[in-house]
Amino acid sequence: MLTRTVRRASCLLIALLIVGGLAGCAAPDASSTASGADTASPTHPDDPPARDVILITVDTLRWDALGFADGPAERRASTPVLDRLAAAGTIYRDAYAHNVVTLPSHANLLTGRYPYDHGVRENSGFVLRDDVPTLATLLGDAGFATGAFVAAFPLDRRFGLARGFATYDDAVAAGRDDAFAIPERRGDAVVAPALAWWQAERARRRFLWVHLYDPHAPYAAEPRFAAQHPDQPYLGEVAAVDAYLAPLLTPLLDAGARDAIVVVTADHGEALGEHGEMTHGLFAYQPTLKVPLVVWGARIAAGAVDAAPAAHVDLLPTLLDATGLDDRLPADLPGRSLRDAAARASAAERPIYFEALSAYYNRGWAPLRGVVRDRHKAIDVPLIELYDLVDDPAESRNRVDDQRRRLNALRADLAGPAWPPAAADAANQLDPEAAAQLRALGYLSADGAAPDRAFTPDDDPKRLVVLDRQLHEAVDSFTRGQYDAAIATLQDVVAARPSMAVGHMHLAMSLRAADRGGEAIAVLERALADGVDDVALARQLGLTLAEAGRGSEAIDVLAPLAAGGASDPESLAALGNAYYAAGRLREAREAYERVLAEDDDDPQALEGLGAVALASRRPDIARGVLERAVARHPARAMAWNSLGVARYQLGDPPAALDAWARAVALDPTLDQALFNLGVQGARHGRPDVAREALRRFLQRVPAEGASPQIARDRATARDILRRLGEEVP
Repeated sequence: MLTRTVRRASCLLIALLIVGGLAGCAAPDASSTASGADTASPTHPDDPPARDVILITVDTLRWDALGFADGPAERRASTPVLDRLAAAGTIYRDAYAHNVVTLPSHANLLTGRYPYDHGVRENSGFVLRDDVPTLATLLGDAGFATGAFVAAFPLDRRFGLARGFATYDDAVAAGRDDAFAIPERRGDAVVAPALAWWQAERARRRFLWVHLYDPHAPYAAEPRFAAQHPDQPYLGEVAAVDAYLAPLLTPLLDAGARDAIVVVTADHGEALGEHGEMTHGLFAYQPTLKVPLVVWGARIAAGAVDAAPAAHVDLLPTLLDATGLDDRLPADLPGRSLRDAAARASAAERPIYFEALSAYYNRGWAPLRGVVRDRHKAIDVPLIELYDLVDDPAESRNRVDDQRRRLNALRADLAGPAWPPAAADAANQLDPEAAAQLRALGYLSADGAAPDRAFTPDDDPKRLVVLDRQLHEAVDSFTRGQYDAAIATLQDVVAARPSMAVGHMHLAMSLRAADRGGEAIAVLERALADGVDDVALARQLGLTLAEAGRGSEAIDVLAPLAAGGASDPESLAALGNAYYAAGRLREAREAYERVLAEDDDDPQALEGLGAVALASRRPDIARGVLERAVARHPARAMAWNSLGVARYQLGDPPAALDAWARAVALDPTLDQALFNLGVQGARHGRPDVAREALRRFLQRVPAEGASPQIARDRATARDILRRLGEEVP
């Protein structure tokens, strides 16, 4: 028999913050460094302006991970293409990002503004305002063809960075329902369409932005690159990026004509365990704040190293200057062209602002802001920090006690930016799919608002870094299927920080994965009763109740959250699931339709409508809705499973088997799809497929404590396997 088609909405569950990282570039080998290196790079004001612009951003790329970097050889990847670009261009070896997560950092790059100015402070809950000019809008207005090709969901067009780009290729696997995976695509799959666009637009001036995501955790380079750096998977990913960029950069370098300007940088770095941080997003020490920066091409010196501080806000002015469009530069930008000799001479004296607010928004920890000036860094947290970046580049000696005057001067630089930041009221602009995916990764706080309270030393991220590591460990255990280990770790997290909603959410999700749904419900109910005031926590409780078949209770929890209707489409979609679980199909359909009225591509609402149609014995309607769902969101395993049911009911077993096989390939743990593929594969001439699917189904679904329905499904699977000649214990 065919099993029911609505699975838990795992994409709505909170998982761990995973953010990208990168840091600044250092000097190349002496053989590639021009005489006079370590000085401001010479400009070429008489050269013709750059015809074209290429901006390449590599997510989570450390400043010392490239082959030409000035650092230990064992920390550098094999990057011959980028080494060649650096040798022929200018390296800015003391360059800084202003954020340590992907979306706000790219907003800084594309607007030339600090985050407190353009308003994007975190990877979620924020959308770039329509009134903020960007490099794409400025160059587009000047007649440039504009194209962007991005590799990961945090830069999806819905977050506002697509404005000004005539082509914005964000065709990642949006809608994938893995609990801890950000939808992304490999670098070569980004560069190929970018190169095709570049060649097709050769008749016009062009602005191309290419974003690669490969060095982001988890690190899983192709074997040919991983083999170059055994036991250093991160460096394998960096080597892969270099190879993926070769088809785009090598022809430019071979041609010798410097009529384009190329910028290569990173949004931020990666800690790799330094200062106790596993990845990025928590702190703003040099491994994640400092970034590589190379500029090559028209009006740019070849073979130079510029040692003066540079920043992401300098790139928009630089590119307008190099293209001869500096008259279009907004007057209120904080950055200066890297070609401006006077600005470079005084660069060390200006303050460079930075912030790390992910834990502030998502965990209720103290916010982190700071400033770099005159080779010193102040980090404004409850346990304030001051570092001399020349004498102590590893930031191992806090100089707060013996350099109070300098500390006060740097803290005065922070008095200008508005603080505290405004609540992330842009969260309500996010469609439910975006909010669900980002919340599942720990990026989105319950209502998009920052904590409204005073912070003490106990809230300082330095004192809480152990919890950050435990959350990473729990996610690693979960993704390996080691649910008991994840549960044990998360119980420690909850005990240590009971006010942190994400700990309760991770714990509940791990309990559900371990088939301990009753305990998951108890964890969520207890957290809410203890005053952990978090909308997402309540939403997860409602979804878990619905999954457990307690639809009426789920409705009681979710109906108040969805009272705002379209203003909270995620809660409305969850309420649709609850109505479905309670057998109230008309109300479920109405809830899903209200979500789709705001976003006609929302994957959960489409899947829900398909399930309602199937339950209403309308497989024809279900097939249409579900085919629309998989066309827009091809990585949604549950949608493929339900589509298989619809196709089967419409008398098309081969197409149904294909859909179930697709579902299983996307999610090997989807029990319904395994069972459907096994049973119907045996009936329709696919015995090998049936054997494999049913064996995996029985391994996945234990007999102990099974519901009557699961017991019947297990008996059916065992009987079919015996008839197929399998020995079943």
